[in-house]
Amino acid sequence: MSDQHHIIYKLNDVPSPGASFLAAIQHILASIIGIVTPTLIIGGALGLGAHMPYLLAMSMFVSGVATFIQCRRMGPVGSGLLSVQGTSFAFLGVILAAGFAVKGRGGTPEDILAMIFGLCLVGCVVEIVLSQFITRMGRIVTPTVTGIVITVIGLSLVKSGFTDFAGGAGAGEALGAPVNIFLGLLVVAVIIFFSFSKQPMVRIAAIMLGLLVGFIVSIFFGMVNFSQLGTQPVFAVPVPLKFGLDFDLGLFIPIAFVYLITAIETTGDLTANSVISGEPVQGDVYLDRIKGGVLADGINSGIAALFCTFPNTTFSQNNGVIQMTGVASRHVGFYIAGILVVLGFFPIIGGAFLLVPKPVLGGATVVLFGSIAVAGIRIIASEPIDHRKVYIMAVSFGLGLGVTLVPQSMQQMPDIIQKVFATPITLSGISAILLSLLIPERAGKTIDA
Repeated sequence: MSDQHHIIYKLNDVPSPGASFLAAIQHILASIIGIVTPTLIIGGALGLGAHMPYLLAMSMFVSGVATFIQCRRMGPVGSGLLSVQGTSFAFLGVILAAGFAVKGRGGTPEDILAMIFGLCLVGCVVEIVLSQFITRMGRIVTPTVTGIVITVIGLSLVKSGFTDFAGGAGAGEALGAPVNIFLGLLVVAVIIFFSFSKQPMVRIAAIMLGLLVGFIVSIFFGMVNFSQLGTQPVFAVPVPLKFGLDFDLGLFIPIAFVYLITAIETTGDLTANSVISGEPVQGDVYLDRIKGGVLADGINSGIAALFCTFPNTTFSQNNGVIQMTGVASRHVGFYIAGILVVLGFFPIIGGAFLLVPKPVLGGATVVLFGSIAVAGIRIIASEPIDHRKVYIMAVSFGLGLGVTLVPQSMQQMPDIIQKVFATPITLSGISAILLSLLIPERAGKTIDA
């Protein structure tokens, strides 16, 4: 492949412990914010305060276990590539919708978490089954469908990110205060500045650096309460099913649909990883890796639900670290996994992330969620957009964003319909798939001709 000559350590090479540890630290720096941020957003929005340090610790612990499984490849499970796993942003919208549904009927934080983890545990079966057919689903899951759903995921999350940007849902009269807007804009500006650095590692760590600068500045505004840091336990043992499990069919369908989309995302991430690592992107070896990687994604998300954190997926940003360092050895993944597992035993580390003020976090998430939407647009634009695809996109975006902007539009519908179709990701995804199947391929060519 074109990037192969950059590789210093190939896939099955074993670097020295020092080189492996150094490369692992760079992967940790590139991914740690992505691993913990979904938990910060979900916990903040649903009022899970007392449980947050434990949930954050589990996000790191499970990411370590999942990364080991993905890199090690045990039988048919795992890609065997240097592929870092972390908490998926794609599930934020549907998890928040499920959490608010439970909260709306008087559920406690424990009830909310039991429902979320129950839904995610059953949902992982969808991805496990899909992994065996993922290379033969081109007729249903096209770049147009995938691009539409990923774009809607990003756009539907912007409201959550921008709410934090302005001060957070619980800010009251302080929402939109000048100091909040200033901090949010500062973080955005710092991220943009470092994203155009000539140093590859600085570019990869741009979001982390933006948060760090915003956090330091917020200290001078008196927005950081360090006394909260000592309230968390220093050490904790992971407890499976700590909050129990619950299930609701109406809330399950949107989550099941997102598992379908993340399976496609994982296929793309692993393909890019193969290219950068100088590995084949066609043939039996490649197909086995894709199947094993998506299968590991599903199993790892099941492990995440059992150990009280949110679904996991492969992280695309770590492909950039491989390209930058020239280290594609999957043995480095064992070091990454070990570091993350160790971090997961210390809730006080997770508690440190809770000190970050909402506007600082919002500045970073606005960029992250916007980037997700842009990634979807790039997928759509990877193929020519004919008359057929224009209407598929128009209807899917219109419906998906419509229920985002006017959530009460479904309030007269039966409860099961509300739970399924009031979720923008599900509505836009289902409409995109149905229209792709119903409108023949020749329609676009005929009209354009």
